[in-house]
Order: sequence, then C-alpha cells, then structure tokens
Amino acid sequence: MSLVADGVRVDLRGAVLLRDLSLAAECARVLAIVGPSGAGKSTLLRVWSGEQPFGHGAVRFDGCPLDQLHPTALARMRAVLPQQTALRFPLRALEVALLGRLPHPGRGETRRDRDIAWAALELAEVAHLAERLAPTLSGGEQQRVQLARVLAQIWEPTAEHPRRYLLLDEPTANLDPGHAVRIMGRLRRFARATDTALVLVLHDLGAASQCADDLALLHAGRCVAHGAPADVLTPDRLEACFGARFDVVPAPSGIGLAVLPRPPDDLHP
Repeated sequence: MSLVADGVRVDLRGAVLLRDLSLAAECARVLAIVGPSGAGKSTLLRVWSGEQPFGHGAVRFDGCPLDQLHPTALARMRAVLPQQTALRFPLRALEVALLGRLPHPGRGETRRDRDIAWAALELAEVAHLAERLAPTLSGGEQQRVQLARVLAQIWEPTAEHPRRYLLLDEPTANLDPGHAVRIMGRLRRFARATDTALVLVLHDLGAASQCADDLALLHAGRCVAHGAPADVLTPDRLEACFGARFDVVPAPSGIGLAVLPRPPDDLHP
C-alpha cells in the first residue's frame, strides 16, 4: 500500500508551487525527495501531511482520500518532522518524546507510552539525554529529540490503519556526519521492520542515493524524474535542475553514489 499524490497543484498568492504533481511513497520503502531550493519539496511534504491545501488533484492513504480521514486517525498513522521545530518550554527530552503519544488513547500517560517514548529516544540516540531540558540541548540533540517524538507517534500500528507514514524534512540538517549516517541507517531499518513508508526531503544528493530505495527529483514544482537513484541522478539532469555541472560516480563504499558539483571555471587556478 502507499501514500499517493495524484495530479496535485498548489497555487499560493500567484505562485505555482506544485504543478499537477503525481508521486507515490510505498510502505516498507524509503523515498528520498531532492531538488533545488524552491522546487516544491517541502510543499509536497505539507500536502501529504494534510497541512497544505491544494487546488486540484488528490491525496490518498492506502486508497482512502485524505479529506475523509479524521484528524485523530491521521495523527495515529502519519507523523511529520518539519525543517525547524522551535521548543522554548522547559520540557525534558522524555516529555518531548511523550508528546508523540498524545493522539493515542493513553495520551502519553500509560506505562506503554513511556516504554515507546524510551525506545524512540534510544533509536534517535538521545536516551542518555532523557532528563535534560530540551531547550538546553544543542541543535543536533534537539533535532534527534524531535525525531524521537515523531517516531513515538507512529511507533505501533492501529487496528484501523495498520500501515504508517513517516515524513521527515531535512532530518539530518543539524547532525554531525557520524550521527547522520547512523540515524539514516536506523530509520531505514525501522521502515523495513515496521512496514512504514519513510519519506525524506534531503539536500545531500549522495546521502539520498545511499539511503533511498526510490528517489524523486523535483524542479519548478514538477517531478522531473522518479526511480532508482542511479537512474535519476544523471549529470545532464542535475545540471538542468541545479544550474551546475556534476560528477556522478559509484561511491567508494559500493553503496549509492558520490555526487560532486564541479567548481565554476573562474575558481580554477
């Protein structure tokens, strides 16, 4: 089953942000969405999450139209991590993770909710910070605590909607390389093990190629290519979208691609 955008168009104050875009995210797979700034990546994530109205087209979860899902039911099956989540309240990291359990019957108050919150903190590598006040943490630590929150939100399936959807906008933006690569690996394994559709908006093209089963390249509100990373990330297509030349070669690790922008001619000695 899948999360589908079918011919979605978004107009905002005279600007067309998405142009009749169609794309699907499959359960137990990782979909990475890449493209230049302003391509429509975050807009698509907000459409899929139910936060962004759209002019025409359709969004469906497992065949069910988005507008037919009750907000509580939707919150139990899909979780969203935006690019930035400011938290100024003096909540401990464990309390932040427990916020993800609010849509569920226990409202974050049961032993099971606490167990799930702890497990989510462990997956995000911040269980050792559980008693720290979230606003006192570094940017990368806060990002991982927020990741634990959204993981806790869809940690278990519900009887009504056994499949889940995790939508993450630049989840590794504030992380150092070590944490970034480990977290991406953990998220990929989580998606596989739980039949969750994992959708990632990423700027790092090499990282996207390494973690994604499927990759969608957006440009000017359109999906210009969708498929296996090696088929999508071609030098000619990247130059057309980003306005720069790229070298695209197999990564030395043998997993994914190394995608290297070439410096402009006037930077050569």
